[in-house]
Amino acid sequence: MDTDLQRIEQALLAAREAAAQFTAGRVASQKKEGGDPVTEADVLLDKILKEMLLRPSEGWLSEETADDLSRLKKERVWIVDPLDGTREFIEGICEWCISAALTVNGRPTAAGICNPATNQVFLGSREHGVTLNGRPVRVSERTELEGARILASRSEVRRGLWKRFEGAPFEIIPTGSVAYKLACVAAGLADGTFTLVPKNEWDVAAGVLLVEAAGGQWCAANQRRQFNQPNPRLEGLWAANPSLISKLKEISK
Repeated sequence: MDTDLQRIEQALLAAREAAAQFTAGRVASQKKEGGDPVTEADVLLDKILKEMLLRPSEGWLSEETADDLSRLKKERVWIVDPLDGTREFIEGICEWCISAALTVNGRPTAAGICNPATNQVFLGSREHGVTLNGRPVRVSERTELEGARILASRSEVRRGLWKRFEGAPFEIIPTGSVAYKLACVAAGLADGTFTLVPKNEWDVAAGVLLVEAAGGQWCAANQRRQFNQPNPRLEGLWAANPSLISKLKEISK
């Protein structure tokens, strides 16, 4: 394991330990500007990750840190979501995670995602592939949509956005955190995922690196692009193995 991946693993384990002081489902929350919930855990985990990962020459982009655009001039930038799936965390649903990715010149190179509730740690880099709790994993080898297990945003399903896929040949599995969905695809625990609403770089940077490092592909509606952009918004996202991704895009148009 290279040095960057070791730093990510150590930071995730420290954040997981800190998260244990909170009881999912019994956490006070408040609304951020824009209406998304935030808890004391989000803020604490952001602080821990920043202290353990960030070095003076590097940039930082996190959902819970005021954006410092000096990151745009940095070669190495950390893109972090300290608690992706805050709604699930508040509701006590085991589909939230801690997500961290290192990008070099806009390209994710190493990443980790930890789901403390399920005791899963996904780690990966382009050089070393992907592991789940230390065991090497790869994306699913399924080539057809028939019988595929496709992870859908739990909140999108609740809003009825997935009703048009009820007759599709694949199984729809509502799941919380998009980072966790991408990690599950990377590990072959599901065959693919896509989102019907925009996401931000911190939601997906770690997950898409894991998908690619595990032999899969991803794309965004506004085309594949470098990360660490002035506007971190991505207009939709698909991820699966190379055989399925084009089929998912076609059926979800």
